[in-house]
Amino acid sequence: MTTIVDFGLGNLGSIGNMLSRFGEPSRTSRNSEEILGADRLILPGIGAFDEGMNKLRELGLVETLTTAVMEEKIPILGICLGFQMMTRRSDEGSSEGLGWLDGETLSLKTMAENASLRVPHMGWNVVDVVGAAPLFEGMMNDARFYFVHSFGVSPTLPDAQQWGKSRFENVDFISSAGKDHIMGVQFHPEKSHRYGLQLLKNFSSISKAP
Repeated sequence: MTTIVDFGLGNLGSIGNMLSRFGEPSRTSRNSEEILGADRLILPGIGAFDEGMNKLRELGLVETLTTAVMEEKIPILGICLGFQMMTRRSDEGSSEGLGWLDGETLSLKTMAENASLRVPHMGWNVVDVVGAAPLFEGMMNDARFYFVHSFGVSPTLPDAQQWGKSRFENVDFISSAGKDHIMGVQFHPEKSHRYGLQLLKNFSSISKAP
């Protein structure tokens, strides 16, 4: 059973529908017991960094998710804002992130050193898979996914945690990262047709370590 964390931001129904296409049972929940009892977790997110972190705090989910991920080692996939919140901080606000990944989220304009860069980065883009990335198993190197974002995880993230890179105009950003059972993607697999379906299928095959 995959539990999709419901903190008020994200395409919960679309993610659940995509999982059901290959028979993966799922539920949406903000209940601590259900989150801690999950086989896998998906942390979605659409919106601003501070808003997302504030909602997690208001619902008491920061502690629950930290226990689930850091102590219980439950596999988790962060999507878009959910991925960004796994980092230490973001240019988009002043809140501390969850800090599960050793990087930060920066404005695409900052990374490009171009204040006139037209954002958001929206539409289909290629992910250049690097290293051993279980989320992308069985995919070609030109796998394309759907993006909508103005902020991204900085390429200063440790090399071992970088699973996928993408380029928008003249800026390179991390489009997927992972550390053991902690995984994230900047794009929306639930909107990415067959590539997104394969990625979610790959994630659903990952089990909690004994």
